[in-house]
Amino acid sequence: MNIRVILADDHTLIRAALQMVIADAPDIETVGQSSTGDEAVRLVGRLRPDVVVMDIRMPGMDGIAATRLITQGPGATRVVMLTTFDEDDHVYGALRAGASGFLLKDMALDDILDAVRIVAAGDGLIAPSVTRRLIEQFAGRQQPTPPARNLDGITERECEVLTLVGRGQTNTEIAETMGITVTTVKTYIGRLLTKLNARDRVQLVIIAYQTGLVSSTR
Repeated sequence: MNIRVILADDHTLIRAALQMVIADAPDIETVGQSSTGDEAVRLVGRLRPDVVVMDIRMPGMDGIAATRLITQGPGATRVVMLTTFDEDDHVYGALRAGASGFLLKDMALDDILDAVRIVAAGDGLIAPSVTRRLIEQFAGRQQPTPPARNLDGITERECEVLTLVGRGQTNTEIAETMGITVTTVKTYIGRLLTKLNARDRVQLVIIAYQTGLVSSTR
């Protein structure tokens, strides 16, 4: 079954470029396009896509407000944000609104497709070159910050997995580092998501920084 995607961006050329590369992907299809946040929310309600690729800055309702509405409730559509590195303040808002990942507008189109696949699979892991910079700055800010979490009830092995997630390692890399199977890694991550009440892997990265398991100097 194809990954069903809505493209939300007020720049026609960006939507056209994304649509063109998606059209060549055998496992992804575009089911709708919008140029405003309001329209994106309406389309999601009607079409129930797997992923929305959402620009942060759009006229009317912006991408952050639209993401907050789209990601409410269990089984909600997942959102990846289109951003640039000079929009860090907006990225923090997108994290709090429920975004599962971030795409840079100057990324290679094939990398954007891979990011959509990752988010659709429920992983939420974007390339470390993107995630690490955003999360390090997010975790280092004093205001605003997400609710503090402790690691009570987290086993030593789970802490090790959380640390490696925070360092941007993939499941395969974690398995190799710890000498375990990828299936076991996924089991540990599932437990961490439940115990820490985290939405997805992006939030686990934030928690790894907040709790001091990972820092920008480690």
